[in-house]
Amino acid sequence: MAIAILISILVVALSGMLLMRFRKRWLAAFNLAVTNRITSRFAAWLPGFGIISHVGRKSGKVYRTPVNVFRAPNGFLIALTYGTQSEWAKNVLAANGCQLETRGRQYQLSSPTIVYDPTRRRFPFPVRVILGLVGANDFMQLWMAEAR
Repeated sequence: MAIAILISILVVALSGMLLMRFRKRWLAAFNLAVTNRITSRFAAWLPGFGIISHVGRKSGKVYRTPVNVFRAPNGFLIALTYGTQSEWAKNVLAANGCQLETRGRQYQLSSPTIVYDPTRRRFPFPVRVILGLVGANDFMQLWMAEAR
């Protein structure tokens, strides 16, 4: 009986992790195909949004990716809603920086650092709730190039 309960708990835990992984992949695919095309039209101007310009580490092509971005002392925080393995995050880490356009201003950012924080305490409360729903516990800290 105890073994059956243990197996049940493991199955529930594993299915939850698989669902979270599938949900992130599905959300990423949907956003790439639909949401990013819409949000890229206003992301450079609205609070909480921005567009990062980064260079593909394999292709060398310049990409523009809408992100959720928030000011931090001497830099910015970007929510990693798809986790640390998203292509744009890998590109920014490989290049050791990117450009950010937010609220109509351009910033050169450098020294990206991935930070794990399941409390999401550095984000505004409504954002914390949404990031919690999608299981985003990681963010990228970037510094303004001249401020570091």
